[in-house]
Amino acid sequence: MHHRQSPEMKACIAECLSWNQELGGEHIEPRHFRLISACAEICRAAAHFMLIGSEYHKHVCRECAEICTECAADCQRIGDMQSCVDTCRRCAESCGKMAA
Repeated sequence: MHHRQSPEMKACIAECLSWNQELGGEHIEPRHFRLISACAEICRAAAHFMLIGSEYHKHVCRECAEICTECAADCQRIGDMQSCVDTCRRCAESCGKMAA
């Protein structure tokens, strides 16, 4: 289903996606981009599973911890992404505890 996007919505979408124009080089290499996107999605899913009280949150948190650990390492490798490294490490540690 296709819906019409107002000029305001188009401008908002552009603003939301503008972060990728700020970075270059390895920050937007396909492998890293897929990893950081997967990390964001699994974090969102893990939070949602916990918010709804699903007993399956342990499974999602286990995967989240693994992906966040890998994402932190890749952000560290690229450099100039310390905030991402720190955030991913904190999430990996917290999700690891929830998965246990």
